[in-house]
Amino acid sequence: MPKNKTHSGMKKRVKVTGSGKLLTERAGKRHLLERKPSKLTRRLTGTTEFAKSDQKTIKKLLGL
Repeated sequence: MPKNKTHSGMKKRVKVTGSGKLLTERAGKRHLLERKPSKLTRRLTGTTEFAKSDQKTIKKLLGL
């Protein structure tokens, strides 16, 4: 049986920690930043953990 391929689009967007958490950047901080409030852009900075409901699907795409 052939090996499963990792979804290349997902592996670029997700970081897996040593404990198995799935981290990603928050959406909404790429463009049109002048019209967004500074409070919002500061809140969108950094990484966040995926929702519990999405983790099973993402692990399957990553081949975990």
